[in-house]
Amino acid sequence: MLRHGSNHTETTKDKQNLKYILLYSNANPIRNKDSLGYGCGFCPEQYQEPLDLKKHFFKEHNDERLIKFMSDRLFEHVVKLDITTLNCAICNVHVSDLDELITHLKIQHRKKVFTDIKTPILPFKFDTPELRCAVCSTEYTTFKLLQEHMSSHFGNYICNICGHSYMSEKLLAGHLKRHKVADVKCDQCDKVFANIFRMRDHQKRTHLGQTKRNKCLICLERFTDYWKKVEHMVKEHGAPPVVLNCQACDKVFHNQRALSMHTKKDHLMERPHKCEECEMKFFNKSGLQRHMAKHTGLRLFQCDVCFKSYGRKNTLREHMRIHADDRRFVCGHCGQAFVQKCSWRSHMRSKHGEEH
Repeated sequence: MLRHGSNHTETTKDKQNLKYILLYSNANPIRNKDSLGYGCGFCPEQYQEPLDLKKHFFKEHNDERLIKFMSDRLFEHVVKLDITTLNCAICNVHVSDLDELITHLKIQHRKKVFTDIKTPILPFKFDTPELRCAVCSTEYTTFKLLQEHMSSHFGNYICNICGHSYMSEKLLAGHLKRHKVADVKCDQCDKVFANIFRMRDHQKRTHLGQTKRNKCLICLERFTDYWKKVEHMVKEHGAPPVVLNCQACDKVFHNQRALSMHTKKDHLMERPHKCEECEMKFFNKSGLQRHMAKHTGLRLFQCDVCFKSYGRKNTLREHMRIHADDRRFVCGHCGQAFVQKCSWRSHMRSKHGEEH
């Protein structure tokens, strides 16, 4: 196995370079990335979006003494830095990568950095929706796959079974365990996995999914969902609302999930749920279930006032407006109000000649 930074002098240079990178640029360390988000390199906090992690780092950890202290300890693991839109913090000059930053700090600002070594730091850029390698632009579906690929550019610990290279001996040791198949049972359910890594991955996704990892940067309130946190910051702290424009039509959305669902449903026409009784297909399972009531004739939703039954919960909900005299559909011309939208449409067509 080959290794990088095998002597004390080179390791010292690596730590010195990292310290100056963190002190004199807008790069920030990433501990990891899992289903709960990107982890801060200095504390246990995690954020769904890299930009929120960067804001957190410069608000909570932008302290020279802390950076000097943590720079040594970061090298206990693989050092990962977000270098999106990398700038020198002294003169605000934009640089393309860490090598250029190191050279710039040495020549322009006479900082005691070392250009005679290849600093073993994994650089990541999050300037596109896709996860791309900051070196060769190869695209990956997960951060884990991207990080494994980065070892092909920087890693010097090589697996003698499959040839994969890794940044540290610890990572290689973890990788070698994956070649050993064993039954590892989750202690929170009955599922069994090939190794402890897959079991831990399962636990994070399944059993820790409701952990409130999304923290408001202003009042520190926590949320289980990233977009609930965004909605809170807009409503409570006056943060500018997120505006996401659909590229195929004029619709605007305020979170990525809604935009993604709209794109799949209305433009890609995804209909993965097929009715076995007819040829109709539906975007989601709930749509199929509502449709199946037409075939089965089941009326499971009963009004507790007049005891009428309906096949769909939404139909019952609309019916309940009659008992509540909820006239929410108002004519803009004459002010007449209606309980049901179909009655309002009929009125608009017959009385005012408008189609809605």
